[in-house]
Amino acid sequence: MPVDFYSKLTNARGVYTFRDFVLVPGRSDVEPSKVDLSINLTKQIHLNLPLVSSPMDTVTESDMAIALAREGGLGIIHRNMPIEEQVENAKRVKRAESFIIRDVVTITPDQKISDALELMHNKSISGLPVVSDGDRIVGILTKRDVNFADPNVSVREAMTSEVIVAGPEVTIEEAKKIMNKRKVEKLPVVDKNRKLMGLITIKDVYSRERFPLATRDSQGRLLVGAAVSPYDIERAKALEKHVDLLVSDVAHFHNTNILEAAKKLTNEVFVEFIAGNLGTIEGTKDTIEALDGHVAGIRAGVGSGSICVTSEVTKAGAPTLFAVSQIAVALQELGVEIPIIADGGIRAAGDGALALAAGASAIMMGNVFAGCTESPGGLIKIGGKYYKPYRGMGSMASRQKRFAMDRYNQPAKGIAEGVEGVVPYRGDVSTVVEEFASGLRASFGYAGATSVKDLWQKAKFGAVTAAGVDEMRPHSIILPGEEKI
Repeated sequence: MPVDFYSKLTNARGVYTFRDFVLVPGRSDVEPSKVDLSINLTKQIHLNLPLVSSPMDTVTESDMAIALAREGGLGIIHRNMPIEEQVENAKRVKRAESFIIRDVVTITPDQKISDALELMHNKSISGLPVVSDGDRIVGILTKRDVNFADPNVSVREAMTSEVIVAGPEVTIEEAKKIMNKRKVEKLPVVDKNRKLMGLITIKDVYSRERFPLATRDSQGRLLVGAAVSPYDIERAKALEKHVDLLVSDVAHFHNTNILEAAKKLTNEVFVEFIAGNLGTIEGTKDTIEALDGHVAGIRAGVGSGSICVTSEVTKAGAPTLFAVSQIAVALQELGVEIPIIADGGIRAAGDGALALAAGASAIMMGNVFAGCTESPGGLIKIGGKYYKPYRGMGSMASRQKRFAMDRYNQPAKGIAEGVEGVVPYRGDVSTVVEEFASGLRASFGYAGATSVKDLWQKAKFGAVTAAGVDEMRPHSIILPGEEKI
């Protein structure tokens, strides 16, 4: 049967981007300050803000994940590193805050002060419970104890032997009272035989009050996710005990080999799994069928990121706004509720609002978070202004980095699909998140929506022409720094 090549053009579907639409204002009695931005990222994970950082090596390591979780979002640790390093990044997030720290770093009385100093430095902690005879606590060693001690003496000679402890049933308020009364910053939790069960720190107690919107697990620890390749079951198994979800890190998930690999992984690893990236109705339906109930969420968008050149190089892509709508339609037709994460091309809060209005539950960003203090990489000064490095995971530099080759080192991936450069320095995560969340709430207010689900129902889209895009920008005015008057 001959191919009707002409119809391929005349019947082409519209593939839209954030630049093509606006939210049409509707009747509203909604005050932006009253908008609820909380969402379910998966069936088990609830976020107070619909913001997720991209798993890129210039965006998300432990510092970013900690900062974003404290603000109510979630960080996804990138996989462009050895398995052990990725696991350690996840552990740092889990150790950063917890009412009772369960994964306690300890030391024995016979070790040297130099050993303690090394542990404190490597683990970024300021104190060590001293244990002996099967984790029975016999002392505690703090920075104050070791600051002026001889590195060659034993821990026993420098530790504080009289340790104030609490039982496993202690509450936050009780722990605070004990630490305030006894003037201690660390409170070991022990059983009736003084066996160490955990550790409470004054920093963690007060952090809960300082960050009331923080996303936490059942033990009070910050939530964190990690990126994996569907082929890398070894990495997934190493991570599953330390993260709250795994995120597929694949440019084109709608591939038979990848679907088969993901099915095997989700049958062997027992932690929630977010599939992607996807961009079509067909791809979504095939993924749901192949993974048979193991899809906790879907990353939407192919080739939309600011550092992605997939669509330019290959002329293949599914822009994020289009991808979100396609996936939302597929899920409705299947009659299943699975959260969608809009991933790529989101420059400002207005783009995020469009993505949410089109059916997304959360927004994943790389460019925006890459410019934050907490992203990997130092500040770069150019022409009196500060920038931070940013590169795509398909860039040549990222491809060459160890353990990143599994995604791109295939015969069909012999060309770079990302670029590298710098982005303007934006400040710390809390400042950026506050500004972005305020923008989202304002957008919701214009639409008359009080929540993300309400926005799905009430949002109305308006199509914008190329001339309209220009008109919506600042115009007919000379802005400071653009040119001399």
